[in-house]
Amino acid sequence: MPHDRFEFRGDQMTTTTRIRQGELRGSEHHGVVRFAGIPFTAPVTGARRFRPPEPHDGWSGVRGATAMGPIAPQQDLLASMMGADPEPQDEDCLFLNVYTPAVDDAHRPVMVWIHGGAFIMGSGSQVGYDGASLARRGDVVVVTVNYRLGALGFLHLAELDPSYDRSGNLGILDQIAALEWVRDNIAAFGGDPGNVTVFGESAGGMSVGTLLGTPAARGLFHKAVPQSGAAQNVSPVAHAAEVTRQLLEAAGVEDLDGLLALDADALVAAQQQLALKTFTDVDGQIGAGARLLLPFQPVADGVVLEGAAIDAVAAGSAAGVPVLVGTCLDEWKLFAFLDPAPVDDALLETRLGKVFGDGAAAAAVYRDALGDLPPKELFGAAVTDLVFRQPAIRLSEALVANGSPTFSYLFTWPSPTMGGLMGACHAIEVPFVFGNLDAAGLSMLLGDDPPASVVDAVQASWLAFARTGDPSNDVVGAWPAYDTDRRATMRLDVHTEVLDDPEHERRQLWAGLT
Repeated sequence: MPHDRFEFRGDQMTTTTRIRQGELRGSEHHGVVRFAGIPFTAPVTGARRFRPPEPHDGWSGVRGATAMGPIAPQQDLLASMMGADPEPQDEDCLFLNVYTPAVDDAHRPVMVWIHGGAFIMGSGSQVGYDGASLARRGDVVVVTVNYRLGALGFLHLAELDPSYDRSGNLGILDQIAALEWVRDNIAAFGGDPGNVTVFGESAGGMSVGTLLGTPAARGLFHKAVPQSGAAQNVSPVAHAAEVTRQLLEAAGVEDLDGLLALDADALVAAQQQLALKTFTDVDGQIGAGARLLLPFQPVADGVVLEGAAIDAVAAGSAAGVPVLVGTCLDEWKLFAFLDPAPVDDALLETRLGKVFGDGAAAAAVYRDALGDLPPKELFGAAVTDLVFRQPAIRLSEALVANGSPTFSYLFTWPSPTMGGLMGACHAIEVPFVFGNLDAAGLSMLLGDDPPASVVDAVQASWLAFARTGDPSNDVVGAWPAYDTDRRATMRLDVHTEVLDDPEHERRQLWAGLT
């Protein structure tokens, strides 16, 4: 039975509970008790930079958990774009936040959120990730997590010093440490450590897919929801080593000692140079073949990860784990501004030829499927497939082959802003998952009156899945499991419906590519 105590401080009611590390005081927000800024590892600063996380030693007395902790060092572009206040940053950033309907022994389902941001930005404490709506509506416990980003979380240093053989996957190890913390402590917040769903979007979805194939994560969660991210994002050692070389050059240092001596701001500035170079080199990314090679992402280091998580999943690493996987219809439209090149039919075919060999034949598939769209929009659809849709399908196929209950969705509600240019772009479903449609800055994407019916459909589905492993519910109705015959996919929009093998011509084009 968790130890709890209620009291008022000013006008705010506070609640205490005891975990393994000590006693915590949280506060009530929006009818839900929130414990914020909880350290789930020892500080990862000083001699612990580029080292795996270690358990926190604990504290004496009552630790306040009423304010969010610092976030990982980064270029805080999200806050500036959305008009939100920047969050405090520190290398000591491994904090999580818990939202619970009550501190009791109710053994509620637990939902652990892993944020996105291309593995270089974001946090678990962004205003759009407030878990109160989900916790209140579904009677669940929601946990949002920080993890190390960029060079501090994904820089492969084994070639510089073999003792840093796990440095390329520290962000993943941080996530695993958070899941271990949940296993050990979530009962003190009214949660059930035997019913944990890990969910995340973009790099967070890629992280969820990676966790499905990571041996050290096995048994720490029981269901998974990778949103717009699957299990193919991994850097071969050669690529990761080249990123390290380029980062040293950008930072103006020559060796590991130089990296250790840099302050966090200098590291972030150097990693931003690499990120901008990668994200604006669209032709270079297409030239990488059928996988996206981000500068900072999980590394096939042979220690934490033997290879791409999709290969481990195909070999049965996640057998039996229910998974809800899907994408947004127009993912790439959020990033189209990164490609300033005027794309005509010739360039479209040249680019697609780098992936398929016969670029003209591939372009014909997209023209037949999508009609009379400009070549640049056809290319955007192809990149949506490359980065998001087809990896999700490959993950679904691997899961089904190993007996995992698998469910597929396609989110199609289009943004009404910017003359409809954004469509159902990358990340547009996230506010509907959390129910935070009025969060600061989101009106630039959602408009002034986003439909509450879509919130109902999405939240009811995610909550049903977290509770039972099946997203079927009273709002969307029966949700058939995915298989490789029917390929049933729930379309999530103002009106929901089950689609059989949507975009099958495009799927068939990509079949066989890895």
